[in-house]
Order: sequence, then structure tokens, then C-alpha cells
Amino acid sequence: MRSGAKVAVIGGVFVLVVGGVGYGAYNVLDGLGGGGGDAADGRPASAAVKTGPPSKAEISETSKKFLEAWAAGEASDASQLTNNASEAEPALSGYSAQAHVTKAVITPGPATGTTVPFTVKATVSYEGKSKPWSYSSELTVVRGLTTGRALVDWKPSVIHPDLADGESLKTGEASAPSIQALDHNGKVLTKEKYPSLGPILDALREKYGEKVGGTAGIETWIESTGEDTPDQTLLTLSKGKPGKLQTTLDANVQAAAEKAVKQYSQASVVAVRPSTGSIRAVANNPATGFNAAMLGKQAPGSTMKIVTASMLIEKGFASANRPVECPKDVMYQGRTFHNLENFSLPDSDTLTTSFARSCNTAFIKLIDEVDDDSALAKEARDVFGIGLDWKTGSASFDGSVPEATGGEAAAQYIGQGTIEMNALNMASITATARNGTFRQPVLVPQELDGRQLATASRSLPASVSQQVTNMMRQTASWGTGKAAMASVGGDKGAKTGSAEVDGQATSNSWFTGFSNDLAAAAVVQSGGHGGDAAGPVVAQVLRAGP
Repeated sequence: MRSGAKVAVIGGVFVLVVGGVGYGAYNVLDGLGGGGGDAADGRPASAAVKTGPPSKAEISETSKKFLEAWAAGEASDASQLTNNASEAEPALSGYSAQAHVTKAVITPGPATGTTVPFTVKATVSYEGKSKPWSYSSELTVVRGLTTGRALVDWKPSVIHPDLADGESLKTGEASAPSIQALDHNGKVLTKEKYPSLGPILDALREKYGEKVGGTAGIETWIESTGEDTPDQTLLTLSKGKPGKLQTTLDANVQAAAEKAVKQYSQASVVAVRPSTGSIRAVANNPATGFNAAMLGKQAPGSTMKIVTASMLIEKGFASANRPVECPKDVMYQGRTFHNLENFSLPDSDTLTTSFARSCNTAFIKLIDEVDDDSALAKEARDVFGIGLDWKTGSASFDGSVPEATGGEAAAQYIGQGTIEMNALNMASITATARNGTFRQPVLVPQELDGRQLATASRSLPASVSQQVTNMMRQTASWGTGKAAMASVGGDKGAKTGSAEVDGQATSNSWFTGFSNDLAAAAVVQSGGHGGDAAGPVVAQVLRAGP
């Protein structure tokens, strides 16, 4: 491929045609090796095996031959030009046999180092239905370790950028009828307008498409093998009849959540209505793929002190207005814990002050008085519903507070160690503290399918709920959440958190809060202090509430 090439279809057969796309400068990288096409190349046993990164000429020649063979429908030949022929051949064969691509023009762009980008303009045909299909992808040329040949580094994403290991392209009658998702007020929700809802709407379609009376159309999709990953529609050749599915989401709150998470490269937020458990918004950035807001598993930092404070007050070891010690650091069973920048508070200050200022040591110093390593886990499960197998209507991880001992138990008191949460879990915890009773979060109304919702074994005593809620109000009024919550109106409260992760230079930023009958929680990866990054995300969502 001298200066670029174009793969075209002539008479129904793919061929490679030299084009005029010039390659840019190369920054050649070290090659990788693998099996499959790297197994044999007819080289005499005595011939020297090449080493080092592939040259410009090798990159050009290998990519040309691979694209030419793929375009000609010669899957076996194309696969032998990769470093994993056993996986490449069925995927390449399936491009026409299963995805029903009948025509395609593949145009390479300028190579960057060992990577050659290309665009595909194809036609997909199935049972008399045809539609154009365009997308871009890329391939990388590497040095085979055993033969020294220049080979395409095989990844499913060579065929389509969204294709991952274990997935395949299919065209046919859709696996599930289409849906028209609506918010609780009847407003239409689409993945184009609300990108974070993409994987959720795909999952809801698979689960509820037939229940709401939809009919299937003809589509091209990525067939997933993951239990929590729905099939992804790439092209619709003919539309089926969508069934109307009402959700608990709120279009206005969802729009605010989508906008809020875009401020950071990795962020998630969820909003829940405390009085009902209705999920009002779910947003992630990046917006495609893994739904971290509902499926993530991370230590939540000091936002967990909502549960810890509830347990301590309920058992009589503390109260909102009782003084507690808050030294700059404390040791518990061989582990030293400290406050941010080693601050301390006067012994006369109350639990409310330690909560609002996010004093770690005040909570850890009370662990000996509790004298029950399972107390926090029981409080999380029995009162806040953590780990009770929630049935939201879509896949969710429902939090985990395993029983722990020693220093690990102390770390849990401040949301570190073995505790795992996501934005959905923390929004629910805030809603429970605010409401006094756990209402399992729901994305699809229970009456649609009659599924059994999780219920906690008991509510927070009214006096405990009032004290914890008031401590959150103080946090939002003059504590660590003041700056973030300044723009939020109504009856409001908050709790900040930062979670230190092994090997991570900057801690994750956590924040949870409420305003009237809306609770929200957010996490920003490597965002630092809770009020600095996650706080503004939550505030933006709360401001959109009723």
C-alpha cells in the first residue's frame, strides 16, 4: 500500500483498490507477539528471525494484505496475517455470514506509528431489507515473537470499535422488541438525548420489551456474553413496534445529571426520592459501556459515616450533642488513622462537629465501646438495606459491608477497607437516613412485573434519624459541604468523603446530600476532597429537583 488504499466491492466481491490517502510520520513502537498467525510462515529453519519494531514498509504491506484478504472474504488468509488466527478467523468469517455485510468500502487513513486507522462504508442486507452502515476502526501492526513476521495485533475491535472479547456481530430479527422509555411524567427518554441511559435502556429493552407489547425489528447488534451487559444495537434495518415503558426517572433531573458528570473524565451520580425509593437520575462519564453508577464497587470514604453515626447513636455510645474526642491521629490494633492535614478538635466539641468537619479519629476512638465487630455490618444490612439483593428493574450492585476485625473493622468506620459501594448505594443510604425507613431504589415501577422488592428488617428510631439528618444539615450549612451546597435551596444536608485507593496518587472524591425529597450521591475518580469535585456534581443534580 504505497500511499493508502481503498477496499471496495465490485460485482459483490470485495477487492482492494489503491487510493490516494497519504500516511503521516511514523513513531514506531515495540511490537508484541502471540499465537495463531505467528505460528508458521514458511521461513526456512536456517533463516534469521527478524527482531525489533516493524518498519514502515512492513506496516504498509501487512495492513494492505490483511485488509485485502478480509475484504475478499478470505477469512482464513486474513487470520493468518494476525497474531491470533484461531480467534480472528471465526470473527472475520462472521462479518458476512452472521452480520450479513454484503458490500463495503474500507479506506485507510494516515498511519500513526504502528497503528493504521480506517473507515468502513458498508451495506447490511437481511431478508430483503438493506441499509448503509458507516463506522471507523483501526489496526496495529506488531512483530511476531516466534517468526519475526509483521502481523496485525488481533483484537475484536479491529472489526468494529465497540466489539470486545467474547462478543460477536449479528444481523437478524432483534433478540427483544424495542421500547419507548418514558420518565415518570411521560416524557420520552432516548440514548441520543441522555447518553448515560444507553446501556440501561438496552437492558430494560431485553427485560421488558415483550411485557410492554413491543414487536421486534431487523437489526445489526453486538451480541454480548456478559450477564450485566445487554446486547448493543448498531444499526436498525427495519423498526419494530416499540412498547411504552414508564420508568421512575425524571427527564429534568436526568438532564442535569448528564451535564454534571461531563465536568470530569470519570464520574457517576444517582438521584433517589427518599419517600418512595424512585430513582430519578443515573449518569456516568464516560457514558457508554459499564454503568458504574449502579454496578461500581469502591470504598466510599467518609460518606459511610452516615451509617457509622447511626449505629453509634442507636446503641447509645454517642449522640449528636455529646462531646467526643477528635485527636489528630489514633492507633487501633497496630494501624494508625489520621485526619486530613492532621487537624484536631477541642474535647468539648460534639459528635455533630466531628461529623460536619469529617473527623476520622472521633469515630474510630468509639470502636472499643461498641465491642462488636459485626455491629456496622448489621446496621448497614438491617437498617439501610445494603446487600439485600435489590430488584431495581435493571442490574445493580447493592453494596457490601462484610464483617471485619481489628484494624480492618476500624477502617470500615470511616468508609475504607473492605467496604464496597457505588453512587446508587450512597444515594439510598442518604435517602434512608432522611426518611428513617429503607425504601429499595426502583428504576421500573414494581407493578409492571410484580417483582419482590428488598425490605430492611427495621427502621431507624425517629430520634436517631432526626439526629443524623440534622448533622447532615450542619455539614451543608457550615461544615465540609458548605461551599458545594451553597447554591442548593430547601431543607438540605450533606456528607463529604474521600477514599484513598492503593497506588492512586489522588483520592476518589465522594459526596452525598439531600434537598427536600431528593437525595443524590456522586463519585469522581481521583477527584480529591469530596466537596471539591463530587460536591458540585451532587449540587447541580439537587438543584434540578422539584
